[in-house]
Amino acid sequence: MKIKNVSVIALSIPLARNFGGSKYNVTKRCTIITRIHTDDGLVSEVYNGDNRDHLRDVVEIIEKELAPMLIGEDVFAIERHWQRMFKAAEWNRDRKLVMEAIACLDSALWDLLGKAAGLNVCRLLGGFRQELPIICIGGYYEEGKTLADLGAEMERLKAAGLAGCKVKVGGLSAEQDAKRIEAARKGAGDDFWIAVDANRGWPVAEAIRFARLVEKYDIAWFEEPCLWHDDARMMAEVRRATSIPIDAGQSEVTAGGVRRLIAADAVDIVNFDASEAGGLTEWRRAAALCALHDLKVGHHEEAQIAMQMLGAIPNGLCVECFEPDRDPIWAGLIANRPNPKNGIIQIPQGPGFGLALDWDMVERYRVN
Repeated sequence: MKIKNVSVIALSIPLARNFGGSKYNVTKRCTIITRIHTDDGLVSEVYNGDNRDHLRDVVEIIEKELAPMLIGEDVFAIERHWQRMFKAAEWNRDRKLVMEAIACLDSALWDLLGKAAGLNVCRLLGGFRQELPIICIGGYYEEGKTLADLGAEMERLKAAGLAGCKVKVGGLSAEQDAKRIEAARKGAGDDFWIAVDANRGWPVAEAIRFARLVEKYDIAWFEEPCLWHDDARMMAEVRRATSIPIDAGQSEVTAGGVRRLIAADAVDIVNFDASEAGGLTEWRRAAALCALHDLKVGHHEEAQIAMQMLGAIPNGLCVECFEPDRDPIWAGLIANRPNPKNGIIQIPQGPGFGLALDWDMVERYRVN
């Protein structure tokens, strides 16, 4: 089966308010749909990523540099395609954008493999289970938001069928953010995961102080606690100082970056993002590395692909999603999206990623 042509559709949706963390702002949701057509009539249908600043640059890399490498090639030669595309990241340029572009095409190829085999991607990758816990990313800093509001947010998410929430921290002092986590735990009750995400917000001392203040609240993990410039060493210090598991990996763009974190004894959980770091082919290498070191594997957002991947492996932890106002694409683009119940989401059983997209929504928000 040969690759006949490749097309990409970029989407950008403005959000009603700013969903920011300790170091960033989010005012729109973007993604790229990748459609690879084969000479046998199969078509991939999967979307990846949320590059809000360089969406068109990623599209250009796909269309002008990477897609021409695939035309006329064997669909099933995924490792060969990946190595050829990775060459485009070797010269002096913004390599992260190249890895995002590779991720779009690589994910589409895996979707085609599943469709050709009549299996979902989860089973292609190992098929360990066909359901997973699902949590929401929330607890954002918002003007006028009180501690009572934060507690009520946790109650609402629990009632919506989610297993937990990853709460934003790192934008205030350790003591101030600890009070927010206390409020979140009170609102959630005991049988609800509370994780915390500093988005590389703190130096070591502040991160340790915060961790010690919140350990008593049964924190599922502490994500990216430390500033970016020496994060592996700093996270290792935090890890030694707290009983809370340390989670990182979403800022790495290759499996080699995950190896760096593991070598530094910096992590208990790795949330390497296939949509930002070369797709499933590179993610498999990172996941295998984690298995060899007895580490749990999560995934940074992108539940539409992450549930297939994490369900495939025994050390997969959970998938992450957003509420509809933060991610209208997760809320509305997937016409056949499963809904969580009692904290669990069922992995789609259709071939490939099993996604049926709402093409009216695509046409409404496409920007290319």
